[in-house]
Amino acid sequence: MTTASAASAGPLQGVRVIELGQLIAGPFCGKTLADFGAEVIKIEPPGKGDPLRKWRMLKNGNSVWWEVQSRNKQSVTLDLTQPEGQDILRALVKEADVLIENFRPGKMEEWGLGYEALKTINPRLVMARISGYGQDGPYCNRPGFGVIAESMGGLRYLTAEPGRVPVRVGVSIGDTLAALHGVIGILMALYHRDKGEKRAAGEGQVIDIALYESVFNCMESLLPEYSAFNAVREAAGSALPGIVPSNAYPCRDGWILIGGNGDGIFKRLMKAVGRDDFAASPEMASNDGRVKHVADIDGAITVWTKAHDKADALKILDAHDVPSGAIYSIADIAADAQYKAREMILNITTRDGYQVDVPGIVPKLSATPGGIRNTAPRLGEDTEAVLQRAGLKPETIADLRARGVI
Repeated sequence: MTTASAASAGPLQGVRVIELGQLIAGPFCGKTLADFGAEVIKIEPPGKGDPLRKWRMLKNGNSVWWEVQSRNKQSVTLDLTQPEGQDILRALVKEADVLIENFRPGKMEEWGLGYEALKTINPRLVMARISGYGQDGPYCNRPGFGVIAESMGGLRYLTAEPGRVPVRVGVSIGDTLAALHGVIGILMALYHRDKGEKRAAGEGQVIDIALYESVFNCMESLLPEYSAFNAVREAAGSALPGIVPSNAYPCRDGWILIGGNGDGIFKRLMKAVGRDDFAASPEMASNDGRVKHVADIDGAITVWTKAHDKADALKILDAHDVPSGAIYSIADIAADAQYKAREMILNITTRDGYQVDVPGIVPKLSATPGGIRNTAPRLGEDTEAVLQRAGLKPETIADLRARGVI
């Protein structure tokens, strides 16, 4: 395994981020910025912390997921429901570039911490606001989790075998898509503030990210097809409707995926499975013609895959330069040479002293790569250092701690 070591400073060195988010969307956004050098100060409720600390499988009382989601961050405990906690956040905002929050719309304003208030303290502040339905509109005050966004965004309608119950894709993809859209928005806002030709005197702005919109943004041709043809794309299991052939096919010892939908690839695929007649067919030479014969094409491929083990089938397909692959479990991923060669499996030593593998850094930058500079923090371990830097005296910090503000 690759051992994570001190990385380069990263392209975001010098960018200071305050992360108020909890669970997935806001923290994944902060994690991505932190991986590339941003100083991320994670604000957590005193005594409790981010609920993600206790989600899924725990080791030594803490979630191993936490080691991924909060690496490279500092943890500061702060009760934002108390006026003194709000004042401390205002002090931190003065020196911040970015603030990330994923509360329900209106909560920050209730605390006196909305963007209009914060920009009077720091006009350069970029504020990323992640919520279920966005900051306005008739649904904005509804509670919204990623699973609901996946449903409203059109994804859950498609994730099923025809006629069967729609299923979850297996991870919180709605939250992650929102987080990545948040990262994109933050980077664009920082560019506009600092380098854009039409920047308004270096001012910050608000990035309004709705979970359902982030999912909908990835729904490809659903809307134009409905608009132009009144066509509603239905669930199609493992197939890619209207793009042929692209599907999962059964071998003697399991399933493989084959993407043979390019015109040249299709010909090579048909030769690999012994159907030179399909390879030579003028009607199947382009995708629109193949769509009309999808049952015949999938049937021919299935006959061939059923006669092979997965490894043999993939070896033959690779020899014919046909995109194909096994369906990986995490055990397959952990053992895969490509993942290791690309440093996508990193071994770290946690604050508690145990070793654990975590995903590597994405994307890969040639000159200013990201990295794991610090493992995930214990709850509140950076509180005193951060608050002293913000100008609070040690005796003030001690008093605030005694009263549960920090």
